[in-house]
Amino acid sequence: MRTAKICLAGAAAAAMVGVLAAPAAAAPTDTTTTTFEVLVGTLDIDAPAAADLGDGAPGGTITGQLGTVTVTDSRGATNASWVASVTATVFQTGGASPPETVLPEEINYWSGPSTASTGDGTFTPGQAAAGDADPLSSVTPLTAFTHSGGTGGNTASWNPTLVVNVPLDSIAGVYTGTVTHSVA
Repeated sequence: MRTAKICLAGAAAAAMVGVLAAPAAAAPTDTTTTTFEVLVGTLDIDAPAAADLGDGAPGGTITGQLGTVTVTDSRGATNASWVASVTATVFQTGGASPPETVLPEEINYWSGPSTASTGDGTFTPGQAAAGDADPLSSVTPLTAFTHSGGTGGNTASWNPTLVVNVPLDSIAGVYTGTVTHSVA
């Protein structure tokens, strides 16, 4: 009997050690509330700092490309629409007398198709082909490119062409003016 009591006591002690030494039961799952923020960005346009369209004779035309113009929309808007427009100053040489002046209305602009775009929505050139070219103005902005619809961010690039209708009375010289692209 004494042996049975010792065995029972030993078994009870072993069971207690097992209970006391067992690791705590872990929860089968756990969750972590996680957040992040999408920041409000900007609507920007980038155009080349300078362009040389080439040369031509009085009464002729001079045709050249400005270089890549890019609109970057990082506003994260629910309606990511925008309109890019273009204006120009008077182009002048020498003393800026009438024969030393080419008005913006004597220069036609055509955006051509998009050379690259990202994002959703519809990208539309203001003047898709050479035959669609429109005269520039120093007062009335000409639509260069548009984006309608879409959400979040987007980009569009194009390489616009200028066609200078050189007045017949123009004198020789390097004519300088400014072509300004803007986006809203």
